[in-house]
Amino acid sequence: VIKGPTGNNKAREQWRKAYEGIIQMRKEFEAPVDEDGCSHLADFTESPEVVRFQTLVALMLSAQTKDIMTGKVMRKLQSNELTVQRIIETETKSLSQEIYGVSFHNNKAKYIKKAAEVLKEKYNGDVPRDYKALLKLPGVGPKMALLFMQSCYGEIHGIAVDTHVHRISNWLGWVETKTPEQTRKELESFLPEEVWPDVNENLVGFGQTICKPVGPRCGKCKIVELCPTGSKKLKLNHGSQTKTPLNQEETQTNLKRKKEEDKKPRKKHAKNQEEP
Repeated sequence: VIKGPTGNNKAREQWRKAYEGIIQMRKEFEAPVDEDGCSHLADFTESPEVVRFQTLVALMLSAQTKDIMTGKVMRKLQSNELTVQRIIETETKSLSQEIYGVSFHNNKAKYIKKAAEVLKEKYNGDVPRDYKALLKLPGVGPKMALLFMQSCYGEIHGIAVDTHVHRISNWLGWVETKTPEQTRKELESFLPEEVWPDVNENLVGFGQTICKPVGPRCGKCKIVELCPTGSKKLKLNHGSQTKTPLNQEETQTNLKRKKEEDKKPRKKHAKNQEEP
């Protein structure tokens, strides 16, 4: 895993060029988020209230879980009806077994069930159009609330930052932060609001296909010259390859020379030549 550089003004000044390059690469590669991202997982044949609840559940399941697994678990839940009432009527242990596969499934089962109870008690079974109210729901953090408001109500309250956005923003030198929430605040301080709606999905897809957390494909990245981390990685790799391996003829010559040297009498150490 590469450690990112510190944030710097030059990297920030070039953010638009880098971001446009990411958008172009996103058109060339299909990423898991394009099919199994949370905004795509609700059953849109259901009522708006159910669609909103299913979107919220998808977001809660997705925390520290790959999109493909989130999509798989969501389809399993939907096959047995995924509504506020059904979740309330399901035992927490059974719900935990239903969502097995996502990370922290036991905790998420508790949060989803408690959230459903709150929604029924306070909001008539619907998910409120209120960013601050969403943050008060069990298991719902800023990223989930921001993505929910954007997906279900078309409202942009900020940039949703997950591990991909956090990592890539640091690697590009746009920010120097330790947590996703710090990254969100830093990005919002200099990125124009016009790009906020698409930053998450663009950087997530980029992180799933090219700028991977382990084994990033810097050699295939079209903006590597704008990335302090990627440029450094390629330079290090190039340096390790500058010493070319010997060919067969050179290897045989070296072996022959070594054998000849081994045949020569070796001078004894001075100490060994002393008389006892």
